[in-house]
Amino acid sequence: MNDCGPASSGLLPLLLRAGTAVQEHLEASLGPWGLSLAKLRALQQLAAAPQGLPLGHLAERLCCVKSNVTQLVDRLEADGLVRRVPSPADRRCVVAVITPAGRESFGRAGAAREHAEREMLERLSAPDRDRLVEILARLTAGA
Repeated sequence: MNDCGPASSGLLPLLLRAGTAVQEHLEASLGPWGLSLAKLRALQQLAAAPQGLPLGHLAERLCCVKSNVTQLVDRLEADGLVRRVPSPADRRCVVAVITPAGRESFGRAGAAREHAEREMLERLSAPDRDRLVEILARLTAGA
């Protein structure tokens, strides 16, 4: 049995702080485009779906509830990055479709996020990155 006594007592708070620091760094990289990680993820899903996605399907792909996606799409639509259109298959259904401005913002902001991600990961050596992937995979197995 593993000992989770005093030697590991600071590990989980440190892991949580590291996750927060990474998230804040990535969010800051999206600031010039007025995007958040949630908005960028939604644009990513919509960019990969040329016919658009019903909000329920988008919610499933983003692993969140439909009411959150409705609010997210409201904000993206207000920004001119997404529009709602009737589904070609079922006109009672509405789908979210990325606009040309949304596609452009996704491309530029996505590149900035990737750059910010590389900046963070360059703080670790290649072997440390590989080991971290192994450790995090074990921590999240079955989650």
